[in-house]
Amino acid sequence: MRYLYIDTSSSYLYSGIVEDNKLIAEIKEEFGQSLSEVALPKIVSLFEKNNLTAKDIDKIIVVNGPGSFTGIRIGITIAKVYAWSLNIPITTITSLEAMAISSKNNKVHIPIINARRGYVFAAIIDKNYNFILKPKHLKLEELLKNIKNIDNFEIITNDQFEELKNTETFNPDILKIVTTFKDKENINPHAVNPDYLKLTEAEESKL
Repeated sequence: MRYLYIDTSSSYLYSGIVEDNKLIAEIKEEFGQSLSEVALPKIVSLFEKNNLTAKDIDKIIVVNGPGSFTGIRIGITIAKVYAWSLNIPITTITSLEAMAISSKNNKVHIPIINARRGYVFAAIIDKNYNFILKPKHLKLEELLKNIKNIDNFEIITNDQFEELKNTETFNPDILKIVTTFKDKENINPHAVNPDYLKLTEAEESKL
């Protein structure tokens, strides 16, 4: 079985191909505003370097948020086109789950993404990867109150917060992510949509 993993929920492209429980190709690179232009060619290059095409993929696992609104749409679009046009099974996971799964620590995992203006996207996930707090858009101070009584936890983030110390930097373990979610229920490609956890700024301005 071959799996394609895609995560464009930040300024980074995280993508890889897992075959028979081995990671045979991956890319972890920051592209910033050029991500929309290079994501698909970079994914195609993963196939080409291993003499594969998208037709050789048995399942796609794509991150559908939260994170960058534009970034999320890029990965979702690529994954849906592949899944629909080539009849490839597809499923989604959250960026926060990917962060927790990739942690090197056997603690309660608290992945955090800066959502600006004092807000964060966050979740609290136990050692067995069950949600204590499901992915949520909330104030950082509210999250800090939620974790006050939790012992032995690890905060995972790529962002800087003055209020947080001793954080673990997120470095996706693509093999572990795919291995964990490879059997997750498939979704109709048309039903694969971004999960922003909050309104876009354009939507908020209309309220």
